[in-house]
Amino acid sequence: MTDVKQGVRLQKVLAQAGVASRRAAEEMIDEGRVEVNGEIVIVQGRRVDPEHDEIRVDGSRIPTARRHLYYVLNKPRGVVSTMDDPDGRACLADLEGVPNHERLFHVGRLDTETEGLILLTNDGEFAHRMTHPSYKVLKSYLAEVEGFVDDKVIRRLTKGLTLEDGPVHPDSVRLVQASEMKSLVEISLHEGRNRIVRRMMDSVAHPVRRLSRTAIGPVRVGRLGVGDMRPLSREELGKLFDLVDL
Repeated sequence: MTDVKQGVRLQKVLAQAGVASRRAAEEMIDEGRVEVNGEIVIVQGRRVDPEHDEIRVDGSRIPTARRHLYYVLNKPRGVVSTMDDPDGRACLADLEGVPNHERLFHVGRLDTETEGLILLTNDGEFAHRMTHPSYKVLKSYLAEVEGFVDDKVIRRLTKGLTLEDGPVHPDSVRLVQASEMKSLVEISLHEGRNRIVRRMMDSVAHPVRRLSRTAIGPVRVGRLGVGDMRPLSREELGKLFDLVDL
């Protein structure tokens, strides 16, 4: 609980977070729409610690601390998912738009030939929790695979497989498109093991030809072009904070 004589006025914090003007934030408080640490605020002038207090508006988490940076990047194929590479290969820091003056590090990995979403941040605790298996952050992939994938294969994948390093149970498997030469399969899972989707498809005799990660929790690729980067939105960041109990 923040000391009432310290901290920042709640309406100022909401305004700085881009939720609303101070006047509109005061109206939200009057309407009982704002919570601090699970309690509805019923009086004006409440002071909070924007770095540690959990603030919600209409039930949605409002991330307020701005000392850290949070980006989502759509990694191209052929780029190593590290910020530097001793072998001189193209890496994340080489992409246009990545702020090299900031000490960013990547959250999780994608193998070099996989494209798609990867997070960049300078928040070590956030990065640790996002990659820790106990938080089970859902990730979705779109795989272009060899051959015609039928319903039997989809059922087998959905039921779960046993790979050389143990069983894997995807959260969902969906056949997007199938033809004689190639098929598109969408797979969502909490697994973070190395090349897990490629190994799953190898095990059912449909090797991956092209693979893209399309979502990390609530963050979706949308219109973000390959090689492009953008800051996480307030809504995305709030949902991710909730997922990893920050």
